[in-house]
Amino acid sequence: MNVATHKPELTATTLWIMTLTTGFVVANLYYNQPLLDDMARTFKVSSGEVGQVSMLTQVGYALGMFFVVPLADMVKRKRLMIIDFAFVVAALLLTATASSIHVLIGSAFLIGCTSIIPQLLVPMAAHLAKPEERGKKIGFIMSGLLIGILLSRTVSGFVGAHLGWRAMFYIAAGIMLLMWVLIYFLLPEVEPDYKGNYGTLMRSLADLIRNEPKLRLASLRGALCFACFSAFWTTLVFMLKENFNQGSDVAGAFGLAGAAGAIAAGAMGRLSDKVDPYKISTATLLLVIISFVIFWLSAYNMIGLIIGVIIMDAGVQATHISNQAIIFSLNPSARNRINTVYMVSYFVGGALGTFLATRVWGSYHWAGICTIGIVLSSFATIIHLMTRKTMQRTV
Repeated sequence: MNVATHKPELTATTLWIMTLTTGFVVANLYYNQPLLDDMARTFKVSSGEVGQVSMLTQVGYALGMFFVVPLADMVKRKRLMIIDFAFVVAALLLTATASSIHVLIGSAFLIGCTSIIPQLLVPMAAHLAKPEERGKKIGFIMSGLLIGILLSRTVSGFVGAHLGWRAMFYIAAGIMLLMWVLIYFLLPEVEPDYKGNYGTLMRSLADLIRNEPKLRLASLRGALCFACFSAFWTTLVFMLKENFNQGSDVAGAFGLAGAAGAIAAGAMGRLSDKVDPYKISTATLLLVIISFVIFWLSAYNMIGLIIGVIIMDAGVQATHISNQAIIFSLNPSARNRINTVYMVSYFVGGALGTFLATRVWGSYHWAGICTIGIVLSSFATIIHLMTRKTMQRTV
């Protein structure tokens, strides 16, 4: 193994740059969700067809993570990010200028493929952090990521309502250029540990899946939770239009309520350094189930929906942090590949949730979405409880 002679420190400045970049880049994946109804009207297509924009963004993200993120174990990470930023900007500009629904769907896929920089930064932070502070530092960056996910909907809903949906993607391209400057001038470089070629690197992913049962369990649990999360957020704008006659700005404003999940993420990061992750996950999974019961009972109650969003986001994001505390303790030299397995599973789950939601909405509307959330989150909880002994052996 090639060990770097000098390991950069995770300074406060570096941590903040990582957190800001993570939040702004991951936001690219979610700008479209409150804007789907506006996009459907622009191109005169159904909710099911325009739902492919959101679904293929997540599929693209999963593929980008699968093929690109493992490279961070064998090439310089900062250099990889600098190159990737150029493709992110190009994908956002293509979306802003899309002339048809087919171009829009394709450019959404490219946004997903290229916006993988957060999944390079989180393992990098785990690598640079002191072992006794790893959960805390990851939790801090994840707070930025979660705020980016949730407030992206608020911002895009507002911009879409006042400037049109295309303006959001022009603005996002400008933000990416600013993030490129920060990364280029202020982020330290980290030398790779892996010695080998790309083929053996990719084959090693299968070895990790086979040899790490805790990684398999965390990946399945994360995928099911994110499927619930995506099913809700993808169809929220349709439900608000149908039940409350509200548009993208109100759908986006729900991201403010969901930002409570970011607070939970930071708390879970600190707790994961001290408390058994199994116990944390048991409680957070139950929160997800409870939230969808509340959604079902609150189809025409805005206050109930807001309460449900706070509980759901806290549960999903806290489960995610607990999962990451587990997987990043497994094999230090393979953290990017471990993160790849977990996050690809996570976003495949998200794409599945979006797909199910857009198909179910036409026939069963909000009750169908709530059923998806209750069934999938209950399944995740059952699997979690059935694997108690394995999870409690996690250090």
